[in-house]
Amino acid sequence: MRTFQWAAAAAALLGLVAFGVVNAASSKVAFPDPQVDDPLAGASDKVTLVLAGGCFWGIEEVFQHVRGVTDAVSGYAGGSVKNPSYDMVSLGTTGHAESVRVTYDPSKISYGRLLKIFFSVAHDPTQRGGQGPDTGPEYRSVIFTAGERQQEIAKAYIEQITAARVFGGKSITTQVTPLVAFYEAEKYHQDYAVHHPMQPYIVINDQPKVDALRKVFPELYVK
Repeated sequence: MRTFQWAAAAAALLGLVAFGVVNAASSKVAFPDPQVDDPLAGASDKVTLVLAGGCFWGIEEVFQHVRGVTDAVSGYAGGSVKNPSYDMVSLGTTGHAESVRVTYDPSKISYGRLLKIFFSVAHDPTQRGGQGPDTGPEYRSVIFTAGERQQEIAKAYIEQITAARVFGGKSITTQVTPLVAFYEAEKYHQDYAVHHPMQPYIVINDQPKVDALRKVFPELYVK
């Protein structure tokens, strides 16, 4: 469970420096574009994908700044408990991961392109047992797929970046599993970084991800 104490925030900063936010800005090998992907659609539409990669505040904030994304909602997925609460998920016993449902326009950005952002700047897919200062199964890395095509693209991209050794010799821990259900998180979690931009956790752990997005993907970044 996240802590909101200044002392813990300082410790989180030290941990962040130690383990590093693995992203395209710092990787010695450039992240390739997905070889397996869908072309941009000929007309506007709404498509969703659900991703988990640590605290949902940061994942949500990153994708809210991506051109072509129309909505990003924090929630829970991957567990067996229906309508879980934050307190329940934080126990690490429900099977759920803090997740974000991203809605995007496939005529403006592709599924594979969104995965590239997810792997390169939104989180560290090689970290086991959590992300940064957050530990436990609720902070694991997962791509929840809706249909065979999403699964095909996701698995192919993991194989591609593994072969390209963008993370050196580190193994990618990201799970690829069909989405069964997505439950929206409590209202106070939605747009958390927008409402609390100076909260120490956001400043230390999440703002660097948005900064990396702006640096690595300037053509996709929106304020």
